[in-house]
Amino acid sequence: MSQKTCECQESKCQNSDIDCATVKQMVAAHEKKPASLIPVLQDVQQEYGYLPREALDIVARGLNLSVSNIYGVATFYKQFRLVPQGEHLIKVCHGTACHVAGAEGISVVLRSDLDVEDDETTDDMKFTLESVACLGCCSLAPVITVGEDTHGRLTPDKAKKVVSKYAK
Repeated sequence: MSQKTCECQESKCQNSDIDCATVKQMVAAHEKKPASLIPVLQDVQQEYGYLPREALDIVARGLNLSVSNIYGVATFYKQFRLVPQGEHLIKVCHGTACHVAGAEGISVVLRSDLDVEDDETTDDMKFTLESVACLGCCSLAPVITVGEDTHGRLTPDKAKKVVSKYAK
């Protein structure tokens, strides 16, 4: 990551598409105390799809926290991303029921087909692939989600077909 900090001299951070005023409003919408960090990070990620470094600088100043403390929280929780994700987030369930029903085969095929590893994004920014512990759809095992859409009772070939529909 770049070591540049956001100076916010203008409405946009220098060398970035981050809107300083928007991030400052997100911070201001919460109490200015460390306990507000997670809700503020959720707001930032909702807006940008990830946690841009420049936005974290603004959050740090607004909540009177160090950027290293913020990184500690952001890297502890799997929900937060420090790099942009693809247009479509694919989650492959690896819970017990899905594991027994063949989740690993689905992961292998999707990694190969998309040419990415877990937690990576395709070069065209279309897909991000993620393995998760459980999606809570055990009766549909094995399961993947693509964004908010759940697809169950899959085989590796069916999973490839599901994902190919989102490529269009």
